[in-house]
Amino acid sequence: MGLSENEKFAVDVSLIESLPDDVFAIISRRLSPRDMCNLGACCRSLNAIATSEKVWLAQCDAVGFIPPKDLVEWRKGVSSYKALCRFIICVRPMIGVWVHQNPELGNVVYVMPGFVSVVGCRIIPQELGPLGIEDGPILWAPVFEIIGGTDGSAVFLLHGTEKGVDYVYPGRVKPVDRNCNVLLLEVEPRLQKDGGKLLHSTSFVQPPDWEVRRRFVRSSSGLSVSQTVIREDNARVPFGRLGFSDRRKLLESVTQQVRWKVPFSAWGPLFPGLRDDGSFQMGVSQLLERRSIILKTIHAGSPAFGSDKSLANASFSELVGENLTQSSNAQNSAREDDGVKERSLSMFFRKGIKRILGKSHSDIHVSLRSNGSSSKDKHAQLHEFLSFGDTIGLTIHASTVKLQSYRSWPTMHDSRFALYKLPLRRPKANQNFAGFWGGTFGWPPGKPTEDKPGKALFLLMLSYEESQDQHSLIATKILEGTNYVLHPNGSAMFIVNTDQQSMEPFPYSGDANSIPVIVERTFEGEGIAHGYGFRYPGSKPGLLFVFGNGMLAFVWKESRAVLTLQKLDLEDLLKKGERVPALPAICNFTYLTKSYSNVFTGFSNYPNSLPSPRQRRA
Repeated sequence: MGLSENEKFAVDVSLIESLPDDVFAIISRRLSPRDMCNLGACCRSLNAIATSEKVWLAQCDAVGFIPPKDLVEWRKGVSSYKALCRFIICVRPMIGVWVHQNPELGNVVYVMPGFVSVVGCRIIPQELGPLGIEDGPILWAPVFEIIGGTDGSAVFLLHGTEKGVDYVYPGRVKPVDRNCNVLLLEVEPRLQKDGGKLLHSTSFVQPPDWEVRRRFVRSSSGLSVSQTVIREDNARVPFGRLGFSDRRKLLESVTQQVRWKVPFSAWGPLFPGLRDDGSFQMGVSQLLERRSIILKTIHAGSPAFGSDKSLANASFSELVGENLTQSSNAQNSAREDDGVKERSLSMFFRKGIKRILGKSHSDIHVSLRSNGSSSKDKHAQLHEFLSFGDTIGLTIHASTVKLQSYRSWPTMHDSRFALYKLPLRRPKANQNFAGFWGGTFGWPPGKPTEDKPGKALFLLMLSYEESQDQHSLIATKILEGTNYVLHPNGSAMFIVNTDQQSMEPFPYSGDANSIPVIVERTFEGEGIAHGYGFRYPGSKPGLLFVFGNGMLAFVWKESRAVLTLQKLDLEDLLKKGERVPALPAICNFTYLTKSYSNVFTGFSNYPNSLPSPRQRRA
């Protein structure tokens, strides 16, 4: 007699239940987190198994985000390993190196794990000491954090410094694309019940009577604001469709309203130090305390970070724009409608009301539809964007867009508040040099001279490119530690043909300690040279030498100039580094002003002012 489907299922469940927890945890690594959630939804017995801590610890480990011993520390900040898995799956695609074209010296942001968080760290253009990268800490500044809540949710914090005071600017994290290649700093409209800051200004909303028109239509038709406006156009206006001036004004206004002055108790480290020094556990304790303060403040919406206004509730008189604040005719009146408190600006909009009263109800709806038709124009109108909510707030959006690139350097929009991810592909066999390398000019490496006590740090991305004719290794410059740029961002410092080896000897006898160098391989190639204008550098013949200690050296044949490189672990480098103050908030995310000099030297709190090459020659 055969078993029914229910009986077969009961047998299968009993077999799973009989497995030891450790064995099932190992098996569960073959399943995705979605599979585990589906398994838990089958029945009560399987739910108890599928939600066990051991199973979700195995899931977290399978993601490969951080080492297992760090997962145990991160668990202290969340309610369960399942919540932790939710967070790390969300933020894992952001890990990597992000860049922007401006300033030309390098806008390099490395996103790395923090503590139940990810942290965006800008590597500062700088010079190195006599011993190179191993001597002294690398300078970096915080750009943003994404902190995991106890339930695995994510909170965005933009960093910035204003008049010597450190601030954080909280916001939301939009859903993260798995293959994201652009990080966008945006403003989004929200309903006040969902949180955010009210913002309404005549300098933003055009025409000035738009808010009154919206209220009049709603009161005439008996519909809510969202029904009257959104039903005309179900698709929201993306932030990126606004003009550059409107986007900048919105970001400037929102950051000024949501900023929190960072108290001393929450200023601590953003990530723990290296495990091989004695500060690791102390750093974890400080991070737990700091994180607790931040999450409690966000949950309460209180001014604990020095703000004099609540995050969730602010009146129009507090948030009104400059033009309206200076208008003596502007008055606020409150009224209750559908349980939502609104404040009108009746005196200011009196003329607008008279115009509206002269129109029929159908004319008003025609007017709304005609305003929506401007979506076909190059830029959307600001009042269209704001019509989808009664509050606005900051967001970070990890998106996937189609990008063109040249030799691994993406083509960027100069007017987008965005960072672009460098595509570091998984190296194939015999592609051992792919990755990020730090370099300095001169030989022996790290040896200072009288006119150059320090060496400018060059950060390069080495990648492989295959064509029908040859296999090339390309060294793309992404950061330069001088004070006035000598090589454009994204330029190839050298290109070598890995199919063409050379027998030429290394032109120098030994390293800084007079120890003979051991050359394993040598490749023919070309190195960057000053050519037709700044944007079109030329190239001259050179050789890439691979040393036995893992270092590389590219030598220009004619000048015998040497660029020495060593492979970097950016996460360890930053953990040993020195934090410096950030730029003002919006510039700190991406510095859109075209600059060929080191913008950090323009701030008095920058600790390492570098003379320009022109000043050195003077």
